[in-house]
Amino acid sequence: MLKRLFDIVVSGIAFIVLSVVFLVIAIAIKFSGSGPVFYLQKRVGRDGSDFTIFKFRTMHTGADKAGLLTVGGKDSRITSIGYVLRKYKLDELPQLINVLIGDMSLVGPRPEVRKYVSMYSPEQLNVLSVKPGITEYASIMYSNENEILGASSDPEKEYIQNIMPAKLALNLKYIRERSFLGDLKILTKTVTQILTSN
Repeated sequence: MLKRLFDIVVSGIAFIVLSVVFLVIAIAIKFSGSGPVFYLQKRVGRDGSDFTIFKFRTMHTGADKAGLLTVGGKDSRITSIGYVLRKYKLDELPQLINVLIGDMSLVGPRPEVRKYVSMYSPEQLNVLSVKPGITEYASIMYSNENEILGASSDPEKEYIQNIMPAKLALNLKYIRERSFLGDLKILTKTVTQILTSN
């Protein structure tokens, strides 16, 4: 109950405070080329239920059909404004909407697409026992995930065999040890990382 109240209050205030930023980003995306401002994608949420996640569009329209993973500077599918949005995690801001409507929490395991969830082991499926979040320890530790994938000769294999299991292990650790103070610590680390990124 406290977590949900915190999610509503903080995401609501953030949405209002950042409304001008939302507008500027939306205009920049429209001027960068044709296509919608938002990118909508089905993700797997709590208890395995699908929901629609909101993000600012950072790739050319229809580019996700060429693959679900992005590989940093090598990925020509990303627009010029998209690189900036991804670098500072600004493309994730519309997920405040997901938090407000109850699909997500501010802190929790990042939601995955069904394709990769279908590869989870029975133990790893426990990450679906809580609401997915905008940020968590795995997001902080793998903030350079796109670069790691970009350096690999087989990005999807690298993701499935190495990155995904490591992130899921961190998510399960979060679930076992989660607390309100722990969530505050994660949010603080996330904001600090974004503000100090080069």
